[in-house]
Amino acid sequence: MDADRIIGSAKEMAGGVEGTVGEMAGDAKTQASGKAREAAGTVQNLYGQAKDAARDATDTAASYAKDAYEAGQDTFRDGTQAIAQKVQDNPLGALLVAGGIGFALALLMSRPARRPPPRWRYYG
Repeated sequence: MDADRIIGSAKEMAGGVEGTVGEMAGDAKTQASGKAREAAGTVQNLYGQAKDAARDATDTAASYAKDAYEAGQDTFRDGTQAIAQKVQDNPLGALLVAGGIGFALALLMSRPARRPPPRWRYYG
């Protein structure tokens, strides 16, 4: 619980008491002062509630992010282990796949650069 909520509630209660005393005494100035203090307490209490809500939302988001990160690590670890098992089960197939990927990359990298089309200049 935020300190602003506690202080706001105390001001709100004190303002309500002051307003009631002013109303019973017939003093408009005391009654208005009590209403003003009560309104200020209400605003401070709402501010404290907003801070608490923001803090809770931040904590929840951080918790979700941590859980997602850990789940991603587990998934990556499981995938790595699955690939390692496939390579151990079929080393020749893994070698052929790796060779094919290397060959395709070599073809892509050895292609000559594409030249722009010639520009025709007209003088006349």
